[in-house]
Amino acid sequence: MSHALPIIDVSPLFDSDSAARGAVADAIGRACRDNGFFYAIGHDVDPSRLDSLAREFFALPESEKLDIAMARGGRAWRGYFPLGGELTSGKPDRKEGIYFGSELPADDPRVRAGLPMHGANQFPTRPAAMRAAVLDYLDANTRAAHAILEGIALSLGLDAQYFRSHYTADPTILFRIFHYPPDEPGSLQWGVGEHTDYGLLTLLAQDDCGGLQVRSPDGWIEAPPIPGTLVCNIGDMLDRLTGGLYRSTPHRAKNVSGRGRLSFPFFLDPSFDAQIVPLPAHAVAADDRETRWDKESVHDFAGTYGAYLLGKVGKVFAELKKEVIAS
Repeated sequence: MSHALPIIDVSPLFDSDSAARGAVADAIGRACRDNGFFYAIGHDVDPSRLDSLAREFFALPESEKLDIAMARGGRAWRGYFPLGGELTSGKPDRKEGIYFGSELPADDPRVRAGLPMHGANQFPTRPAAMRAAVLDYLDANTRAAHAILEGIALSLGLDAQYFRSHYTADPTILFRIFHYPPDEPGSLQWGVGEHTDYGLLTLLAQDDCGGLQVRSPDGWIEAPPIPGTLVCNIGDMLDRLTGGLYRSTPHRAKNVSGRGRLSFPFFLDPSFDAQIVPLPAHAVAADDRETRWDKESVHDFAGTYGAYLLGKVGKVFAELKKEVIAS
């Protein structure tokens, strides 16, 4: 396998007056059409502080980590899950992790209404600095994701603010910290199995262990860690909105480094109540279920992003769906 993903300097996208925005948008458009993945440099996201805090947390006894178990997060669907607690295509992944999202107060109308996946985060007692680090990290990623979405809009011939105006003025923001223990010799279990992301845009920071793979027309290719970069990929909703022009590409991860691997995926997605319909001048694509990893066509979907998201995460945490969303 070889590394074949482009590296794009996205710094001009943070300056609305930059003459280089068009060239950056063109590069992003090519990447979205070719692989649905690219590396971004020129952002202001720094995972180093969070990396050390996450390692401290995952080294804690299991009983202490379970103090913030997802089952205690209620309908907000936030907190810790243990090794094997998350499923991909019905199979347990070889990873543990913490789910975070936008920090919402109890008097937020969505929280009062009991809307799933909205509410307060669960933060561990140790390390005490994790709360501030996570919230700062969410802010930095949100700025970067909005800027990159402007580049995606321009690449589609749309106004730079198209997504913010129509889908992400009040985005669904989700963030995970995943820890992949060293792979067991001869194991066929994946750290995370083949899947696509659900929403618009994912920004991934990863440590130096490697293990991320992306499916290309020529087979699986490596997406190795490159210092200072974020791995960016588009999700199912952008695939749907563009009629398949921009593809949500399957990817997977397996930790063969012999060390614990950390990854930090951040998702900036449409608002929960956003209606998902094709963008202007983008016809609905043909049914793609036969080529999809899950045999479910994103172009068959109609409705709100919230409905799509709940249907997906309900398969990842079947027991939590039964206890929380269905209650």
